[in-house]
Amino acid sequence: MLIADDQSLVRAGFRLILESQPDFTVVGEAQDGAEAVALERRHHPDVVLMDIRMPRLDGLEATRQILENRSSQCRVVMLTTFDLDEYVYAALKAGACGFLLKDVTPEQLIAAVRLVAAGDALLAPSITRRLIERYAVRDAPSELTRDLSELSPREADVLRLVARGLGNQEIAEKLFVSEATVKTHVAHILDKLQVENRVQAVVAAYESRLITPGELPD
Repeated sequence: MLIADDQSLVRAGFRLILESQPDFTVVGEAQDGAEAVALERRHHPDVVLMDIRMPRLDGLEATRQILENRSSQCRVVMLTTFDLDEYVYAALKAGACGFLLKDVTPEQLIAAVRLVAAGDALLAPSITRRLIERYAVRDAPSELTRDLSELSPREADVLRLVARGLGNQEIAEKLFVSEATVKTHVAHILDKLQVENRVQAVVAAYESRLITPGELPD
């Protein structure tokens, strides 16, 4: 993985935590967005922890440049000191898998990286839902606004539960289906909405008014 942050102490602290795990390897550290893009293209990490506010090139534009390369398998998680930062929402629309506050605990950081590396997205924290609720309506319509009419009623139900931060197993329990069936529904949702991941699917749901601000509890 790659750590991009303009504060050397943050990079060092995160590196120390992550490399305490035998299956984690930090391939590089970047102090600005331009360096992050260059290092990602050189090392092809699975996960990039990307600060939003950095000199030369900010984390938002760096994320766009990394993810516009369709051959890249990298997954970007945004780092911020602000729990409601509008740049994070823009990054989610650009394809980032979620975000973490910089005061995350070591256990939360490790769990988050494992989750993202496994192909999931950081949707569970209520702060993510509040952020989407705050900015989706203001920014709509956008490039993520989709016609949801192609979704089946069951797929729409699954998308609503995804937006509540439920994982596949929890959705399966609520809908009385198998986890494999939920995974199939999610794959169909991503394909029909032409989005890259679960986060973008939730953004599209808000912007298309399948879900409205205030509908979901914190």
